[in-house]
Amino acid sequence: MPEQVKQTPPPIDGHRLFNTPLECGFRLLFALDACRPNSADLQRLISYDYLLVHSGDIAGGPPSLHPPVPFRGSEWIVKRDLVRAGLGLVFARDLVTKILTPDGIMFAGSELTTAFVALLHTHYAASLRERAHWLAEEFGAASDQDLQAFMTEKVGQWGAEFDRISALRDLEL
Repeated sequence: MPEQVKQTPPPIDGHRLFNTPLECGFRLLFALDACRPNSADLQRLISYDYLLVHSGDIAGGPPSLHPPVPFRGSEWIVKRDLVRAGLGLVFARDLVTKILTPDGIMFAGSELTTAFVALLHTHYAASLRERAHWLAEEFGAASDQDLQAFMTEKVGQWGAEFDRISALRDLEL
């Protein structure tokens, strides 16, 4: 009898799921639900997505959802297209609402957002829900300017510990 080789199934549609618009939109549903009834613009949601994933970078925050990677602070700077695409996916399914204001487009969770995230019971969803509530408590009342200043101040530090570890390794003692 021939030996059967267990094959790993290919990623959905030939694409990876990690850090894709689908995963980003999924995370933002939890953030927008936890922040209800407040709305948020794209820049705030970029910061929220970073903070959800790397909550362990914040003093007193819960452990990070994803492992710390070198130079992760640069993620915050380049997330705009990913967050925009993720929001587009969840908006197209009526899971978030868009609000047009004189200052631009704002996004908000709705009753459907709450109902949808309540259906999710995986360990990842529970961890995400916990971090989203922490995020809402920690940063929900911050002004856009204060949140932006916090992110700008901290972003260079996040992931920099790998530089120090690498530099120590290169020392010949």
